[in-house]
Amino acid sequence: MEIDNSLKMGLNIKNSRQGFTFIEVLVGTFLILVVFLGIVGAYRLGIQALNLSKNRIAAAAIAGGRIEMIRSLAYHEVGTLAAKLPFSKGVLDSSTTTVRNGVEFEIQTEVKFISDDADGTGENDDCDLDYKKAQVKVIWTTMFGGEVKLVTDVAPKSLIEEINSCVSQPAGLLSVEVFDAFGSWGAERGAPLIEIFDPVTDDLVDFFEPLGGKHNFPLAPGNYRAVVSKSGYSAERTYSIDEIAIPAKPNPTVFENKSTNISFSIDKTSSFSVDTLSTWGTDSFYDSFNDESKISATSSVVVADGEVNLFSDPEIGYVDSGFVISKTISPFKLAQWSEFLWNDFKESATTTVSYQALYYGGTDWLVIPDEDLAGNESGFVDSPVSLIGLATTTYPEIRVKAILSTSDASTTPAVYSWQVSWTAGIATPIGNAEFTLQGDKLLGYDSDEESVYKYSVVHLSDSNGRKDIPGLEWDSYTFSVDPESGLDLVGIVPSEHPIGLPPDSSIDVSLYLDSQDSLLLSVQDSITLEPVFSGEARLYNTGLNYDKVQYTDKKGQTYFVPLEPAVYDLEVSSAGYSSVLTSVSVSGAKTKTINLERVE
Repeated sequence: MEIDNSLKMGLNIKNSRQGFTFIEVLVGTFLILVVFLGIVGAYRLGIQALNLSKNRIAAAAIAGGRIEMIRSLAYHEVGTLAAKLPFSKGVLDSSTTTVRNGVEFEIQTEVKFISDDADGTGENDDCDLDYKKAQVKVIWTTMFGGEVKLVTDVAPKSLIEEINSCVSQPAGLLSVEVFDAFGSWGAERGAPLIEIFDPVTDDLVDFFEPLGGKHNFPLAPGNYRAVVSKSGYSAERTYSIDEIAIPAKPNPTVFENKSTNISFSIDKTSSFSVDTLSTWGTDSFYDSFNDESKISATSSVVVADGEVNLFSDPEIGYVDSGFVISKTISPFKLAQWSEFLWNDFKESATTTVSYQALYYGGTDWLVIPDEDLAGNESGFVDSPVSLIGLATTTYPEIRVKAILSTSDASTTPAVYSWQVSWTAGIATPIGNAEFTLQGDKLLGYDSDEESVYKYSVVHLSDSNGRKDIPGLEWDSYTFSVDPESGLDLVGIVPSEHPIGLPPDSSIDVSLYLDSQDSLLLSVQDSITLEPVFSGEARLYNTGLNYDKVQYTDKKGQTYFVPLEPAVYDLEVSSAGYSSVLTSVSVSGAKTKTINLERVE
C-alpha cells in the first residue's frame, strides 16, 4: 500500500512535535542546574549566617565574662603575665583558649597604661601611669571565622594604688606632638600614626593615632625610635648615632618619672613634573602641494595631487612659463636660517625650474640680492641651497618662489615639494638626561661632618625628556647636573632657585641643558616632508664604545647628547619605510635631516 507524499509529510511533522531535540534537553538541564545551585547557595548562605550569629553570640559572652573578671580583680592584678611597659603586669594570660559548642575560641587580653594630661605629666605628676585600658579580643577560626572585641577602663581607687604601679613598673613619659607645615594640627586632617620602636630589636613597642596630633606614651626608661606617618603625607622619624653620626632629631631617651617631649612636622606631599630640554631646536616650513593652503600667489600653474605643473590648454598645450610663491615664512625665535631644498622633475632638454628667496621690501616682495645670497637673482637649480649666511636681522621672514618653464608645449616640469629649515631658540626635549634633586632639610651630619639631606636623589628623564617626581615633602629644592655627565645646566624655569615647594602642590619645572657636542636628528617622509613619528635612530661609534638607540618624537626629531667630536654611524628605520644607513660627523651643535622613502 502506497502513501502519498503529502501524507508522509504530515506524519513526519507530527512525529517531530512529539519529542525533544538535543538542544532543548541541554537548555532544560542547564535551567534545572541553575535553579538547583541557587537553592544550594541560599541554603549554604543561611547556614553561614546561622553559624556566624551563633559563634558571635558565644564570643560576646566569653568576652563579657572576661571583662567582668578583670573588673573584679584588684588594681595591681589587672595586667598580663610578664608584660612590659606600656603594658601592665598582672595575673592574666595574654592568650588562652576555650571551647564552646564544639568551637575553639582564642582569648587575647591586653592591658595598657594610659597617661592623662589632666593631673599633669612628668615632674608635675606623682606617677604618669594614671589608669589602665583593658582590651579583650575573642577569635574563632572555623570556616566562617570572626572576632569580637570589648574594651574597658580600669582606674585606681586611690593615689596610693597609682603610685604603686610606678613602683612595680618604673616609667617615664614620651610625649609626642605632630604639627603640619603651619605649626598646628586640626582634627579635620584626621589622625597621624605615631609608632614607637625598640631601636635595637626593631620591635614595635607601642602606637597610637591621636586625632589632635598629640599623645603621651608611658614607657620603661630607655632609648626609643619614634616614627610619624600618614597616608598621603610626608613622614618623619628619629635616628640613632649608628645611622647618622650627628642626627638632627636623635632617638629620644625616656627617664624614670620624667617627661621627654618631641615634636614632628608632616604635611600633604607634593610633586615636580620635570622636562629636560635643550636651549635650541630646529623647525621648518614645508609644502608637498596637496592643496594651495601654503601658497600666497601663482601664475599659469596648476597645484593639485602633490604637484605643481604648468597650465595646459587643450588646444595649444602647456604655457611657456609660470610661477608659484609660498606663504610668508616667519619663524618663532629665529636664531639662524639653515637651508632651502626641493624635490622636482624636469626634462633637461626642454624644461627648467629655478628657485629664489624673497623678502618684503615695504610694498612688495622682492628677490634677495646676490650680495646677501649669492646666485639668488638668477635662480637656483640644484638642491639644497644653504641659507646660513642670510642675516636674521635683515631677513626675519622670507618667501620662496619656483619659476617653471618649458620650450615644448607637450611637456611640463613638476615641483613635488619644498622645504625651508632654520635653527630657533625653542626647546627640544633631551631624553635620558640625568639630574640631581636635593632638598634643604637635613637629617644631620655624617662622621666627616658633611650634611646628610633628607632628600637627595639622582633622577633620569624618560625618552621624551620627562620625569614626574611625586611624594615630595614641602621644602626648598635645588636642581643640579653632574659636570662629568657632559651636560651643563644653563637655565631653570621657574627662575627662582632653590624652588620652594608648598604642601599639596605640583610645580612644572623646565631644566635647560647644553653640551659642547650634540646631534639633533630630524626624520621625515621624502615625498610629503611630513615628520616621521617613532622612527628608530641608532647612533654608534665602536671606537668610542658609544651605541645608543632613540626614537623620534611627534616632530620627527630626537636629540643625541652629550657626544664626543667624532664620525658616527647612523641607522634610521621606521615601519613602512626603507632603512637608511649613513655616517655623520659631529663637532659642536650638529643638525641632520634624514628623508625616508616609503616602501611600495
